[in-house]
Amino acid sequence: MTDIQVKSMEQNGLHLHLGATDKFKTISMMLMIHAPLEEETVTARALIPHILQGGTKHYPNRKKLKQKLEDMYGATLTSDVQKKGENQVITFRLDVAAEQFLSDNSTSLFEEALSLLHELLYQPVLEKGAFLSQIVDQEKRALKQRIASIYDDKMRYANVRITEEMFKHESYRLAPYGREKDLASLTPQSLYEAYETMMERDRFDLYIIGSFAEDDIKEKVREVFTASRQLSGEMIPTTASEHVKDVNVVHDAQKVKQGKLHLGYRTHSTFRDDDYEAARVGNALFGGFPSSKLFMNVREKESLAYYAASQIESHKGVLMVLSGIEFDKYERAVEIIQEQEQAMKNGDFTDEEVEQAKGMLLNQAFEAMDAPRGIVELSYHEIIANHKRSIQERIENIKKVTKEDVVRAVNKWELDTIYFLKGQGDEA
Repeated sequence: MTDIQVKSMEQNGLHLHLGATDKFKTISMMLMIHAPLEEETVTARALIPHILQGGTKHYPNRKKLKQKLEDMYGATLTSDVQKKGENQVITFRLDVAAEQFLSDNSTSLFEEALSLLHELLYQPVLEKGAFLSQIVDQEKRALKQRIASIYDDKMRYANVRITEEMFKHESYRLAPYGREKDLASLTPQSLYEAYETMMERDRFDLYIIGSFAEDDIKEKVREVFTASRQLSGEMIPTTASEHVKDVNVVHDAQKVKQGKLHLGYRTHSTFRDDDYEAARVGNALFGGFPSSKLFMNVREKESLAYYAASQIESHKGVLMVLSGIEFDKYERAVEIIQEQEQAMKNGDFTDEEVEQAKGMLLNQAFEAMDAPRGIVELSYHEIIANHKRSIQERIENIKKVTKEDVVRAVNKWELDTIYFLKGQGDEA
């Protein structure tokens, strides 16, 4: 299950990562484009991948691009934008069938797909030296709708709000999809300038996972990605969290039928730290799985919440507790969540529970390794953190975590912000 070794190298300023395996019948190409999260660029960069999918030099609209993909035995092309620590990462993913599994393997499908990915990136359809206004207007409307849809999803909305409040003076407050208020000022020309900056300065990591001969793939990438890019310098890891002086309490009111209570902690443990895996086991025991303290005590025993869970972020060192409660249960819910936090710090859990939590985390990792995307996501942690710790090392480290390690790691957790989205007129 951990037999795939991702080998990394540099070609013409492109960071190339190859994971050769016969496990999949497809070859997946994932191009990750990284830049720091910045207020001035976050919305423009969020739009760029969608605009680029609007058309290329040879396939000048979405219909022709889609037809090209269909002609390549139903290849698929997707993109997204994510936040990893204080970084904004644009991803293009192109999946094609591995040629040896096709009845007609006389064509070089991989080379064709790689050329298409290159064209998408380097030869966008333009007018007067800028992106097509029709595509820009369409993508700005679509982004506005996506941002509006978050307001309608109150759990996501509460997560956005607590992040804004908790990291008010840090770039981590920014959402990777940008801000609605920036859209009006973005033009085809300004977006094209943001694209040029991206092409010139951002770090490119191209992952290729699937059944192939490594030397052939390296040569094909060298032939297609010929433009020499200046190799970006060392990645700057996300800044460490400062210690919390006072717990921030924020209440918002809206016309909602169920309260959303979120608590944000600074864990002071990131991917670069030795106790990273112990903190992850701690989160698994606290609220990461249905057998955790939050689920069993807040939801099941006390019936205080419709749901109660926690999740941990690997590069900023953040743990979020998420729960949905009745408005009048606010005080008791906060109290019992903090009781569970203190129980974790006191070591109020057994060695057997630690082993169970470790087993669930290992299963999660093995499941991720069963998909190309999962392999890339696990591998890319090392790039974002600028810290070598292979997937195999992480798995071995989880196996070694003891109860004492967990207690030590969770005692670093500090409650930073309590956020409550309540109903209008509610006095909690």
